[in-house]
Amino acid sequence: MEVIVYILRCSDGSYYTGLTKQEIEARVWEHNEGIYDGYTRKRRPVELVFTETYDRIVEAIERERQIKGWSRAKKEALIALAYERLPELAKNRQGTAFTPWWKRVDEDDGPKSDGSTGSP
Repeated sequence: MEVIVYILRCSDGSYYTGLTKQEIEARVWEHNEGIYDGYTRKRRPVELVFTETYDRIVEAIERERQIKGWSRAKKEALIALAYERLPELAKNRQGTAFTPWWKRVDEDDGPKSDGSTGSP
């Protein structure tokens, strides 16, 4: 089963990321006709600007979620196929790579070298 992750450019300049198991042309037509009440319905017409194809739906869902979390600049680099720019665009304003909250370690938390936790 082929699953397509796609990005649409909406009439207001915003981007919509989605996935479909149907023919991409048919899905874009549905967006432009306003078949479903969703994000693109009030932002028509839309233009297909990017696609990726996956064999497994779980991989497509993961990729869709990943792209939806990206900045506009990072999405535009992907659309332009400028893959070499993606790591740089993943850095935060301080110029360091983004670290998800669940991987961050607060200096005041966790065990110290002597085995204590640092808590009173």
